[in-house]
Amino acid sequence: MDDTNILEVKGLWKNFGNLTAVAGVDLKFKKNELTAVIGPNGAGKTTLFNLVTGKLKPTRGGIYFNGKNITGLKPYKIARVGIGRIFQITNLFPELTAYENIRVSVLANMKENKRMLVLDKKLKKANEETERIIDLIGLSDKKDTSCGVLSHGDQRLIEVGVALAIDPSLLLLDEPSGGMGPEETDDMVLFIRALNDKQDITMLLVEHDMSVVFSVAERIVVMHQGMVIADGQPEEIKQNKKVREAYLGEE
Repeated sequence: MDDTNILEVKGLWKNFGNLTAVAGVDLKFKKNELTAVIGPNGAGKTTLFNLVTGKLKPTRGGIYFNGKNITGLKPYKIARVGIGRIFQITNLFPELTAYENIRVSVLANMKENKRMLVLDKKLKKANEETERIIDLIGLSDKKDTSCGVLSHGDQRLIEVGVALAIDPSLLLLDEPSGGMGPEETDDMVLFIRALNDKQDITMLLVEHDMSVVFSVAERIVVMHQGMVIADGQPEEIKQNKKVREAYLGEE
């Protein structure tokens, strides 16, 4: 695998009985690239994410991360190698504060270290990392607010913070602007751009809002019926006749 690529999938298939959700996908993703994966419902986008993150095992084919074969590994092992993810549906502890939700993930990611002589030192390190992430996602002023009363947009940001707690080098965002109004969507676009600029991180996002896709993506992969039908820069995708017919429309 080329060391400029962080992720590569080779001949990837996923069948559910007689239904083929992913059909022979071959893709390479470069380090620090921001790629959008788009396509109509049922195109195989979320299934692809589920395969990469270990939620599903492929029927056949391989998945390689930084040159290492991670095909079929359990999700927690894939998270440990540096792949984070947020899901379509918000998944937080609503009774905990923004700070506490992220701190739980930070503590879970911290391995025991024999050089840490006392628990206080470990907790101090966890608190500092939590504060850093809270500041990065722009919610320092709301860190002590219970997630259950925060806006949907803020909850999505906290989910990104929880994913960042594992210090990923690859972050998968599944419908990051889903369920948001125009103002929250604009804020999410700005956040994704800033995160990509500030962090040494590769980002893949599945998104149905084309205004978001064409605002943030450096590269767009288009899936249809489990296959990749186009792969290129945003302007190329806009002009692609096959993509317009399958998904974007002729307008």
